[in-house]
Amino acid sequence: MNQPTIPVLNIAEFDINPEQFVKEMGEAYQAWGFAGITNHGIPMDVIKNALKASEAFFALPEATKKQYFLDNGGQRGYTPFGTEIAKDAEYVDLKEFWHVGREIDGEPPYPQLLPNLWPAETPEFKPAMLTLYTELDKLANRMLQAFALFVGESADYFKDKVNFGNSILRPLHYPPITDPNLPNVRAGAHEDINLITLLVGSEQEGLEVLSKTGEWVGITMIEGTIICNVGDMLQRLTNHVLPSTTHRVVNPKGEAGKKSRYSIPFFMHANPDTSLDALPQCVTEDNPKREPAITANDYLMQRLREIGLIK
Repeated sequence: MNQPTIPVLNIAEFDINPEQFVKEMGEAYQAWGFAGITNHGIPMDVIKNALKASEAFFALPEATKKQYFLDNGGQRGYTPFGTEIAKDAEYVDLKEFWHVGREIDGEPPYPQLLPNLWPAETPEFKPAMLTLYTELDKLANRMLQAFALFVGESADYFKDKVNFGNSILRPLHYPPITDPNLPNVRAGAHEDINLITLLVGSEQEGLEVLSKTGEWVGITMIEGTIICNVGDMLQRLTNHVLPSTTHRVVNPKGEAGKKSRYSIPFFMHANPDTSLDALPQCVTEDNPKREPAITANDYLMQRLREIGLIK
C-alpha cells in the first residue's frame, strides 16, 4: 500500500494552460491544503546561500544572538529557544529563529512595517535573506493569482491587498535532540496565521501534515521543490473553501534526530487593513458563513497573543 503524500504542482503550467493549472491546484489544495511547487524559477544558489547564512548566524554564541532579541513581539530580529508555543500546546517549541520583514523606501504606509535588524557578525546574512525574500514574495504573488482565479476573482485580486503586507521571512534552527526526556515534537501541531506560506530548506524528515482522515503524513523535501500551504487568513477569506491544514515538526528517528534542522518559511501577509470577511461567492447554502469579519492586523494580533509572541 502506497504511503499518501501531498500533491506536487508544476507552476510553469500556469503560464501554458492557466485554466487547467488552476483546476488541478484547487483540487490539490481542497484535499490537502499543502502542495509541493516545482519549476518555480528560484535559483538553487539563492536558497543555499540563505541557508548557509542562517547556519552561520545560529552558530554564534547565545549571548551574541540575544543582543538581537527585541521587545517587539518577535516581529524583527532574533527569537530564542522556548519563546513560541503552538496554540493550546503543552510544551514550548524547540526552535530559535530570526524575522526579516518587507524593506520599504521612505515612510512606511503602515506602522506595522518595522525596520529590519541585521546581525553585524555575519555580513552575508542581509544580502542572502533580502534576495530570498524578494524571490519568495514574487512566487507568493504568482500563487495568489492562481488562488484568486480558483475562487472566481480576477488574477490581480490580491495585488493591492498584499503589496504592503507585513510578510515575514523566518530563518529557523531546530537544535539536535539529545535529551530523551524532551517531548518528541520540535514544533507543535498548528495552522499558519497568514494567507499562504512558502517553505524552503531542510530535506531532513520531520515535517508532517494532518490528512483529512486524521493520519500524520510525512513530507520529504525533494531538492528544488518549495512547499506551499494555505494559512488561516486565506481560509477565512474563502470561507474554508481553501483549508488551512494542521502540521507539525517531529524529531526524525535515529541519527537524523541528533542533527540540527534548518529551514526558511516565508509567511505572506495581507496589508494590515485588508478585510478577511468571507468572499460572497464562497458563502452558499451548503457552506454557510463560518466566521465574522475581521481585519488582517486585528486577526494577526489575536493569534500572536495565543502563541505567546505578544503578552
